[in-house]
Amino acid sequence: MPVQPSRKRPAKAGATPSVVPPAGLRADARHNRERILEAAREAYAAHGIDVPVTTIARRAGVGVATLYRRFPTRTALITEAFSEQLDSCVSALDDALLDPDPWRGLCTLIEKVCAMQATDRGFTAAFLSRFPDAVDFEDRRTHAEEGIARLVRRAQDSGQLRADFAPSDITLLLVANCGVAGASPEVAAAASRRLTGYLLQSFRAGSAAPLPPPAPLELNRIYQPPPGP
Repeated sequence: MPVQPSRKRPAKAGATPSVVPPAGLRADARHNRERILEAAREAYAAHGIDVPVTTIARRAGVGVATLYRRFPTRTALITEAFSEQLDSCVSALDDALLDPDPWRGLCTLIEKVCAMQATDRGFTAAFLSRFPDAVDFEDRRTHAEEGIARLVRRAQDSGQLRADFAPSDITLLLVANCGVAGASPEVAAAASRRLTGYLLQSFRAGSAAPLPPPAPLELNRIYQPPPGP
């Protein structure tokens, strides 16, 4: 199912300046923009989203002023760099909600997101950060949170997911899976599959004794993004 369209809201005072869309740029400016995004994705994947903007500009072969003309704030660069990954997550969630077997849909969603997360150190930080001025990014994550809650209820109603499972346990899983992202891509992918397999077994109804109460974890409050303009 295609990704749900963004629900635009009027920009609030002090909001992050908008990024100029590629269609409105000259060919050389579009080229610089793509080089910056490619450098940002590579740097974030290897080191997380704390990478300085100056490092990204140097990797892209452009000046810092050029980077800021394309992406006026650090938040604008981070959210644009991870826009495709977030779209992929939302699309995977939409597919899971369409699956007539909610347990299979939930398992497939978790496996896809964890596999993506394991090989990209920046993905977790970006997905779990709160960017209140990045309206599209926040709206898509809100859509994801609501969809996950629906999928969890459906899997529980089917009798396949344990009754004490909470949507916040998805966040707990992502935080745990983040621990494997520092290894080489091959090792991280294998470790993530192993961890996810163990956890999915424990999520099944009737598979274990009752658990302590769920932790009050919210997707957008686990990680605080680095300060910056």
